[in-house]
Amino acid sequence: MSRHPSVKWAQRSDVLYITVELPDAQDVKLKLEPEAKFYFSATAGAEKIPYEVDIDLFDKIDVNNSKASVGSRNIFYLVKKAENKWWDRLLKQGGKPPVFLKVDWDKWVDEDEEQDNKPASEMDFGNVDFSKLNMGGGEGLDFDIAGNDDDDESDTEEEVTAEASASSNELDTKDAVSSDPKDAPDTKA
Repeated sequence: MSRHPSVKWAQRSDVLYITVELPDAQDVKLKLEPEAKFYFSATAGAEKIPYEVDIDLFDKIDVNNSKASVGSRNIFYLVKKAENKWWDRLLKQGGKPPVFLKVDWDKWVDEDEEQDNKPASEMDFGNVDFSKLNMGGGEGLDFDIAGNDDDDESDTEEEVTAEASASSNELDTKDAVSSDPKDAPDTKA
């Protein structure tokens, strides 16, 4: 009998993100059907333990524009919905979802926030040339524009070592305690 791998999902109005968490998966098989059928099977581990997911999705999908990516830790599916609309749930049947199925909160965006969070590839930056913005990482960067090395408040290693040895050589006379009774303060009045 097959086991169920952990499956995470999230959605946008046009796509589903389905991640099957199965490290070192081998013999990965995926079957998507336009009538909302999602089937996954693979083996994992040295014992080649079989894993399987067979679910009926909430609504129809576009098989031709869906994509899959098999990685070393998980298998990621980008499933294109047949219609651009939000689904009430992932599965066709209502009620409590299976225990192996979880929401992928890292990819989740609420329906009303989708327009605000456009991916960078869809954002309109106009005619901005990002190469001229000096946004770090380039060779030959000179941060000492004014030529003032005195403004640097960080200490060099030599300065830190010198301060530490000087402070350890000084004895704070207020905190010094003598064991000689002659040095005790005179309490007679």
